[in-house]
Amino acid sequence: MNLTAIRAMYVSEMARFFRTFMQSFLSPVISTSLYFVVFGAAIGSRIDEVEGVSYGSFIVPGLIMLSVMTQGISNASFGIYFPKFTGTIYELLSAPINFLEVVIGFAGAAATKALFIGTVILGTSALFVEMQIQHPLVMVLFLVLTCVSFALFGFIIGIWAKNFEQLQLIPLLVITPLVFLGGSFYSINMLPPIWQTITMFNPVVYLISGFRWSFFGVADVPIFTSLLAIGLFQGLCLFAVWWIFKTGWRIRK
Repeated sequence: MNLTAIRAMYVSEMARFFRTFMQSFLSPVISTSLYFVVFGAAIGSRIDEVEGVSYGSFIVPGLIMLSVMTQGISNASFGIYFPKFTGTIYELLSAPINFLEVVIGFAGAAATKALFIGTVILGTSALFVEMQIQHPLVMVLFLVLTCVSFALFGFIIGIWAKNFEQLQLIPLLVITPLVFLGGSFYSINMLPPIWQTITMFNPVVYLISGFRWSFFGVADVPIFTSLLAIGLFQGLCLFAVWWIFKTGWRIRK
């Protein structure tokens, strides 16, 4: 394992993050505050509790998941797309490093950024609502696994994208709707039976449900099913990245 190469890629990506640190810090704080104003005040005044949890507290895990997923994807996709755009990716391909070291450097930095954003949102949420994390270790596990998984997914998107517009295509048109329809701001049990069945085909449901369980001990699906789902997704992403570097798909062409 070439730790020097991993460190160089990781530090380079993190340096880009710290150059816009205040923007990266203020953006989630402002957006989280707006969500609490709109959903917590407007909708929360009409819905007192959801499954025994105050509505303002109930939406916190969904807010964190929404930001973590989108931030993980956007940071990782831009991080690997820019070397493609400038042509410096060929230096990586010719260097004495393997695909795993490249992924750890780029996706690791993206996951770190997403983890920071998630922590900021969690801290901001504590200013608005009372929160009690019943299973903190499980919460950290889900948060880290989600950051890593969607950073890997973003890495794949960055390889696939042919222009800057395509970098935002999947996060805006796929991930964000799946999060909103995946029980981030409501319980699946509140839906009619037919829609409950349809919603279970949404993979984001399992991530949000497991993450919410770590806060309040309530979930729409069993916790082990949620862990299995995120583990399977992460495994598929790793396999896809391995295949990309093995075949040179969208890299050497």
